[in-house]
Amino acid sequence: MEPEIDPQAPAPTVLPTTPLTPATVPPEQPEDPYRGLKWIFIGPEGLRSGWSVLIFFALLIGFMIALSALFARLHLISRGGFTPKNAMFSELFQVIALVAAAAVVAAIERRTILDYNLRGSRRVLHFFSGFVIGFLALSALVGGLAAGHWLHFGPVALSGSAILKYGLIWGAVFLMVGCFEEGTMRCYLQYTLTRGINFWWAAGIIAALCGLLLWRTRGDGAWGVYIIALLGLFPCFWLHWSKSPQSGFWQAAWLTSTIFGAGHTGNNGEHWIGIFAAAFIGFVFCVSVWVTGSAWWAIGCHAAWDWAETYFYGTADSGFVAPGHLLTTSPSGNPLWSGGTVGPEGSLLIIPVVLLILAWLLIFYRHPTPVEIPAAPVTEQLAS
Repeated sequence: MEPEIDPQAPAPTVLPTTPLTPATVPPEQPEDPYRGLKWIFIGPEGLRSGWSVLIFFALLIGFMIALSALFARLHLISRGGFTPKNAMFSELFQVIALVAAAAVVAAIERRTILDYNLRGSRRVLHFFSGFVIGFLALSALVGGLAAGHWLHFGPVALSGSAILKYGLIWGAVFLMVGCFEEGTMRCYLQYTLTRGINFWWAAGIIAALCGLLLWRTRGDGAWGVYIIALLGLFPCFWLHWSKSPQSGFWQAAWLTSTIFGAGHTGNNGEHWIGIFAAAFIGFVFCVSVWVTGSAWWAIGCHAAWDWAETYFYGTADSGFVAPGHLLTTSPSGNPLWSGGTVGPEGSLLIIPVVLLILAWLLIFYRHPTPVEIPAAPVTEQLAS
């Protein structure tokens, strides 16, 4: 039987199918774009890269001056020239200054130091892979010089426990060289400029740098900087014009490689080949960041190249011959091929060797690991 319905009973209330928004919760409003001072300092990824770079270098220089004075007061460094002790503690205070400056900037940006191209996968494997390739590449360069009679070997300079002692000392020195130079160029600068630079900023900074070198530099070393600047001009403009999503990385690579070459113009006895080679290898290290996803390969390659050049083979490294080297070598013949007082890096043979390194990277890493550039996680807090 069907239940009886009272005709005088009130009609049931029909609830709406769409939930009502509580009166205490305001509707979401689109976020206003930054204006005024906020727009000048804060971008979509937090602190704008230009301000980040200025803060970083101000801190880096300040820390280096303070630590240099402290190490000199403690008699850890002196004006005694290129000695193992001076090299060890000079590189040590630079690495400490770099880590301190990067840590402060990372805290400001709400990042960690590892964000600056030091994450990636298989970091240990990439480091040792780079180390092996760096040693083999320098060995190939020395072998080519010897085969062409532009380099001659002398007697072994060390024996007994001194071989291990100086091998470890110079190994530590050049590991710190790799950490400092790659940490500055391919880690912090490459990462930070990638997220905030365009073609016109890169071209303007490079033009200003070349103008400064033209005004202040004597000799032909600066021509190496001019060449790398011109070689990158049209490819970077094409990436900018075509609005490539990878444009920022390669604009940054062009700029950091040019700066890296310019930084070597003050070395003893350098000429344009050595400067161009430094800038070119800097670009190859940027490629290694692109294909491996981090700077660990570049750090290992850089350290091994310098260690093999300075300690193992005993050649000049950017014009300096270190005490405590294993083998003894001397250049011979035309400096364009022998490298002269610059060392193997001043020989024209270095160009095909660096091209071989580049080819190895592109062939071995056919499926590159993408470089991740995470946005600042608390942009809204920075802007408030």
